[in-house]
Amino acid sequence: MRVTRMSIPEVVLFEPTVHRDDRGYFLETYRRDRYAEAGVPHDFVQDNRSRSTKGVLRGLHAQRARPQGKLVQCVQGKIFDVAVDLRRGSPTFLRWVGATLTGDAANQLWVPPGFAHGFCVLSSTATVEYKCTAPYDPTDEMRIAWNDWKIGVQWPVRAPILSEKDRVAHGIDDWLDLLPWARAA
Repeated sequence: MRVTRMSIPEVVLFEPTVHRDDRGYFLETYRRDRYAEAGVPHDFVQDNRSRSTKGVLRGLHAQRARPQGKLVQCVQGKIFDVAVDLRRGSPTFLRWVGATLTGDAANQLWVPPGFAHGFCVLSSTATVEYKCTAPYDPTDEMRIAWNDWKIGVQWPVRAPILSEKDRVAHGIDDWLDLLPWARAA
C-alpha cells in the first residue's frame, strides 16, 4: 500500500495494492494494523454508502461535539473528495485539500476528526463508502456552504446538484464560535 501525506499532513491518501489478473482483482480495503502504522489508529463505529449521479455535490459536512474521522473510498465511478481543516488554532485552519478517488484505483482518503468533508461526482454515477470514527448525530451536524469564499474550494463543477440542506447551508463565519480547537501536539 502506498501512503501519501497531503499538503495538510493529517489528511492521508491511501493507494492499496490491487492484485489483478484475468479473473478480476483483489485488494485489502482495510487492515487495522497497516492503517495504524500510517497514522490512522482509530476504531471505526459506522460504515456509510451513497450513490450519486454526475454533478452531485455532497458537503461540506462536519459534526461539532463528536467530530467524525472518515476513511473515504469511491468503489464505483469517480469523485473529487475534499477535506477542510476546521480546527481553530491549527496552522492549516480553513485550508482544504482534495483528491480524485476512483473505483478502478481503489484509493482512499483519510479525513481526520475536526475536518469538514465533501465530494462531487465526476462520472455518470459513483458509489462512495466511508468508515466513520463516531456515529452520525443529526443534532450535531454542521453544513457549511460548498462555495464559501473564505474556504475557496476549487470544485471541478460549476453548477452542482445539491440537496435542499446543502443549498441553504451557512457560510463558515456562522460556525466559527462552534468549531473545535486543535489539540496540542
